Parts: sequence; C-alpha cells; structure tokens
Amino acid sequence: MDYSRDPGGLAARRRFLAGAAGAAIATALPSFAAPTLENEIAERARALVTGRITPLRLLIPEGCRANIVPVIERFRDATGIDVTPIETQVDDIAATLAFDALGGRSNYDLALPATFALPDLVAAEAILSLGTYAARHEPPGFRDGILYRVGDRFDDELYGFQSDGDAYLMFYHRDLLEDPDERARYADLHAEELGVPSTWEELDRQMAFFHRPDQGLFGGALFRSTGYLAWEWWVRLHAKGVWPLSDSLEPQIDGDAGVEALEQMIWASAHLVPEARTLGLFANWERFARGDIYCNIGWGGTQKYLDAPRSTMRGRMIHGPTPGGIVDGELLRTPYFNWGWSYVVTTGAAHPELAYLFAMFASTPAMSTLSVGQPDGFFDPYRPEHYVDPTIRALYGDEFLAVHEASLRQALPDFYLANRGEYFRLLGEWLDRALDGRVDPATALTNVARGWEALDSRATHERQIERWRALRAKYPPDIAARLRDLG
Repeated sequence: MDYSRDPGGLAARRRFLAGAAGAAIATALPSFAAPTLENEIAERARALVTGRITPLRLLIPEGCRANIVPVIERFRDATGIDVTPIETQVDDIAATLAFDALGGRSNYDLALPATFALPDLVAAEAILSLGTYAARHEPPGFRDGILYRVGDRFDDELYGFQSDGDAYLMFYHRDLLEDPDERARYADLHAEELGVPSTWEELDRQMAFFHRPDQGLFGGALFRSTGYLAWEWWVRLHAKGVWPLSDSLEPQIDGDAGVEALEQMIWASAHLVPEARTLGLFANWERFARGDIYCNIGWGGTQKYLDAPRSTMRGRMIHGPTPGGIVDGELLRTPYFNWGWSYVVTTGAAHPELAYLFAMFASTPAMSTLSVGQPDGFFDPYRPEHYVDPTIRALYGDEFLAVHEASLRQALPDFYLANRGEYFRLLGEWLDRALDGRVDPATALTNVARGWEALDSRATHERQIERWRALRAKYPPDIAARLRDLG
C-alpha cells in the first residue's frame, strides 16, 4: 500500500504526532493504530480465499458512494477481492434488508443501514452477530478510539461498525446573526442580545423575529416531514430534564414536559419555510442553500454540502449545538446521535467472514480518515484522528469541527430498544397530526404513550425493561444525572 497517497496513513500520522495537540490525543490511542493494521487485515482476508470469488455486494445509502469507493480500491489492491457498491435511497436501506431476510434472499453480503435501525434488523434476523469474528480478528481496544460506540451493540451482542458521526447540530446564517441593525432591533424587542441561542425558547424567538415572508425571508428550515420531525421533539423533551420512559418502562412523554415541548414545536413551525413539511434530506440542504433562511438543523453532511465551493452559503454560517433547556436554574444541553451509518454483515452473505473483514478494514483509523475526507461523500468524523487530519479540517472548517466533536462526545444515544422503528413511527405520525392541527398536543402524546405500552406487550416486557435500563446507563453521566422520572 502506498501510504504517501493516504491521508490517514503514515505521512498524516507523523504530521499528527508532531504537534502538541496531536501528541495529547495520541497518548489515548491504542498502540496497534499503526499504518500496518490495514495490511494485517488484508492478509487475513487473503488467507480465507482459496480461488476466485464473486465480488462482495455492499448496499449503501445514496450520497455515500464517494466515501466508499476509495476504500474499496485499497481493499482490492491489498487483497485481490472486489466489492460492488449498490446504491439505494437513504431511507430504504433497512427495509430492503428486512424484506430480503423475510423472503430468504441473499442479494447483499454487507450493508450500511442507519445505526438506529440495528435493533429492528436484529429482530428481523437480517444481520449477523459479529462477536465470533471480532474474537478471532479484532485486536484489543480496536474500537476504543471511536467517540460514539453505543449503536454497535444490541442485547450485549456486537452487530456493527460505526462509520459516520451524526450528532444533530444547528446552522445559522452569519449575515443575519451578525448584522448590526438586526442585532439592535432584536435587543430593543426582546431586551437580550442576538447570538447563538442556548435554549429552544431562544431559538424559537429568533426564528419568529427573522420570519418575514413578505420580504422573502424565513425563520428556519427545521425538518417537519413525518419521518424526521420526531428527532427535534426528542431533543426538546430531554432538554426539559425528563426521561421519555420511567425506570420501569412507563411512558412519560405525555406529561407536562412532553406536551409543552410539542406546543412550543407547533408555535415554532409557523416560522419555517412553507415547504418544510415536505422537504427530505437533500431537498432540505438545497432549500437552505438559497440563503433566505435564518437557521437550519442537520449533521456534518449538511456542512459538507453547504460549505462546498459551489455553495452560496460557503463561509456564511455560524454553528452551534442543538439548544438546551433551563432545568433547576441551570442550562442543560442534550446533544443527540440520531443517524450515522454502520457497517453490518447480512444473514444472506455468501462470504460473511470476508464481509466482516472488509468492514473492519474500512473502520481502521487510516481507512476511515480516507473515507470521511472525501468532499463528495457525507460520512462525518467519529474518531480523534479525523479532527486533526488536514484534509478533513479543510472540508469542514475548524469552527464546525469543534462544535461537532463536543456534541459527539456528549451525545444522547438513540432509542435502541426492540421495536424501535414502531416506537418512532407512532411518535412521528401523532406529532404530524398535532402539527397539522388535527389533534391537540395532549391527546396526540397520550395516544403515542398508549401505543408504546401496546408495543411493550408484544416484546418480552421484563427483557425490554432490562434493555431500557441498560440504555439509560449509557447516557452521558452529566446528562443522566439531571433527568428525572415523573410520579
């Protein structure tokens, strides 16, 4: 392998270790994170092949081909084994894998579903446990450098390789936020300075202030499509200092905090672009890029798109974490990991161990740095090496990376329980009805809570309680200590 061409390889590592900041990080990295690790994995893959084999088939989300192809090329050069990427829409990966498993088909060897889909894919018997392969191939501490590792496991079994660091973040239009006249008007109106908001209430006021449709200006582009809107409410609820479920699995979402969070979200929705209800992922980016919206919510992929050389928003954004709430007189921030792609091996894989080794190869510090550093792909940083790599720093900008890393290190885990998809489908559908005015917020959330209780009865209730308690234990300690159970 030619590491002189590898941004995550030997040359980059030497530059990284040369700096004081790099040296501080390097002390926490496992000793095996040397550039020979990829070669060792490649040798193991070669040893499994006794003749010609068909290429491994990798199902990938739309927009990530650029991240994958360079890694495939390195793997092929090192092993002689090819990988064929098969692209589908970002929201269809998990359903495609589940339908394949249900029909007894074997169209893919491995895939990149969203991390939140792993519990449902396990239930559908669509993906394999990787524990046996990890015991055979992974050096001790291989995953220690990954900043967010909660989503790789379900029921204490290993199923994935995190490949993408998706902490939810805010994007603000710098021209508006720093305009002296706007700042003076806002201060006169609200008796407070206009700046990056600390709380959801501040953000909602700011979006209302900038929402001037008659002037062609809009307050925000926050997601309001059914499949995405639950994420914002989830953060708003946690920011009020409440667990969504009690320690014994009783829904708490329909209490005063949940209803208030939904009421505030409905009020905020009046200050978004009119098409917010129909904008999907890429359409949301395209709409915000017009430059007539005060703020947006998104991920590192959002930053890559909006700060690309061709974008009209390049260099015109200020970044911040998702807003928090005031709990017991102090600010509580609740950053959230709500997406992220993970390598998994399918139950129908023709070559499951080879598929595992490719996923491990792609997840090494060097290969993951190469992958994240592709300007036309939307994988985001998730290892310390990524944040100091010159190529990645040039792509994202140091200001964004500082906010991203801090959020990723303190992110709430997603809702990794059995029936996770059904939990959030019910939540999204009833939130949508409340936002449309078809039902009041209290009724909407009561219906969600009753639906969740019915889901619990379908799973083994005591096992689900164990899962929830284990997940609560994985919340960042500083956040968990400030969340409360009701009643």
